[in-house]
Amino acid sequence: MRRILIGGPLGVLAIALAGCGGSSTKSASDQTIQRQADLWSIDQLEKNFHKATSKKDIDLMMSLWAPQATFTTKPGQTLTGKEQIRRFWLAAPAFQPENRWISDTPAYKIRITVNGDRGTLHFECHYIDGKTKKLGPVTVADQQVARINGSWLITDMVGGSATLTP
Repeated sequence: MRRILIGGPLGVLAIALAGCGGSSTKSASDQTIQRQADLWSIDQLEKNFHKATSKKDIDLMMSLWAPQATFTTKPGQTLTGKEQIRRFWLAAPAFQPENRWISDTPAYKIRITVNGDRGTLHFECHYIDGKTKKLGPVTVADQQVARINGSWLITDMVGGSATLTP
């Protein structure tokens, strides 16, 4: 009888503690949910990038960049830090008032990877003249992104022109 009285509460305690075990590691479903959330957050960088160029919203554009980000605009020309990147965008054709461009990316031309707090983002920008409805410049962006203080930001971007293919 004494074994039952002592063993019963110990058994309940063991089961309760076993339920707490593994709390330091994420379950497979938690990891899947986190990965999906990260992919979605990185995708928002692309959406906000195009929103910023379409609306000529320099503050939105700069909110996408890490403080010490780099941006290679063409071979041999790499900008470092948000101030240099800001100056580039303010002078870029997409931000000029005479250009009424709408910036878009076909969904099938977006590629995103994520590995912990780092990832990559690739997309094409198809600029369409809002007045004439004609296709304008087509550019490409390859980016390194990182989760910094809980937000996904561009840490490095290499931009260039793209050739349209079916």
